[in-house]
Amino acid sequence: MERFVSFDLETTGTLSYKDDIIEVGAILFEEGKVKDQFQTLVSIEGSIPAEASQVNGITDEMLKNKPSIEEVLPLFSEFCGDSLIVAHNAPFDFQFLLRVIQEHRVIAPKGLVLDTCQLARKTFFRLANYKLSTLCSYLKIEGNSFHRAESDAYYCGQLFLAILKKQSLSVNNIKELIELSGRSPLKFPNDHLHLQMGLFD
Repeated sequence: MERFVSFDLETTGTLSYKDDIIEVGAILFEEGKVKDQFQTLVSIEGSIPAEASQVNGITDEMLKNKPSIEEVLPLFSEFCGDSLIVAHNAPFDFQFLLRVIQEHRVIAPKGLVLDTCQLARKTFFRLANYKLSTLCSYLKIEGNSFHRAESDAYYCGQLFLAILKKQSLSVNNIKELIELSGRSPLKFPNDHLHLQMGLFD
């Protein structure tokens, strides 16, 4: 079966070592169709900077009584399972999740993570830029609500399907997709012993 998960995060800023995740969205695709969805806002300590709220529309009020990121991550990891994972500008989202996984010693998604931005650069040429909104416009992927995690995860998944079609590849052609990207895939740590040992660091 051809299946993958596309995901996106909304954050309070761009610095993974200090800024926080405030929304997680993910879409499970099977055989090119949406099979399941995952979305949650995430509570944080402190307030969301005004500039972040202006981008994503998420306010402090919206985060009240929402789960913490250490509660959310195991559910997100279970949703992803061992499926291939894609994200647009994947290293950005990966670094945010990696920090939380290491800080809270929680179980991580098991699948490889590929960057649809990098894959798009190797597939669609001479575009003005490779923002998700630009690519969706170019490919006529319908959407008018960017910068929320679930909708951006959906657009990312549709972009990945368009890349697969253009390259005549399937989700299961992992080696070819890695070669196309020109970069090593990202992989979350899943060494349970290491995570447990970390409690005694």
